[in-house]
Amino acid sequence: MATPFEDEVAYYYDFHPTEEDLMGETSVHADLVHYLREVLKWLFHGQACAIYDNLNLYQTANFKEYPLAPDIAVIKGVEHRSVRSWRVGKTGPAPQVVFEIASEETWQKDLEEKPLKYGLMGVREYFAYDPNERPSEQRDNAQAVWLATGQRQRRDASDAGACRWMSMESAPGELVSTGHEVSAPL
Repeated sequence: MATPFEDEVAYYYDFHPTEEDLMGETSVHADLVHYLREVLKWLFHGQACAIYDNLNLYQTANFKEYPLAPDIAVIKGVEHRSVRSWRVGKTGPAPQVVFEIASEETWQKDLEEKPLKYGLMGVREYFAYDPNERPSEQRDNAQAVWLATGQRQRRDASDAGACRWMSMESAPGELVSTGHEVSAPL
């Protein structure tokens, strides 16, 4: 029989749906998350780096805390292991990088609310990508926010759909989106 860990919490939202869970996701969203995860696994091959998708991230022992659950979380220096959720500071460090694939329903939260929440959690880089074509809007599809030392700086990608790493601490190279695919240059 498994022995419980000291200060282990059975979080409510590990067993009940969040607002985002109830929305579901499109096949395009699911394909992009899967593809990005595979590219990141390739980039970090042979390194201690846990890459999770839609894993509930918590900061406190409050069992009713509402989690952040990024589409992709990259936690360098930690081996991937099977976990129900991640408590920053208890399970391990905050992710260094977070990716969100936006939708009609989430775009505003992804750009206006989540960067601050992730920054307060200790995430250093945040990338939001909107795969939806919106010709009437004058904005890039990709947004990157650097969340270091309490400063929040939005940086537009130089071309629509591109996510460039903003520090070599995070990863070698860059990820480039072409349509609905994300690839890493060789």
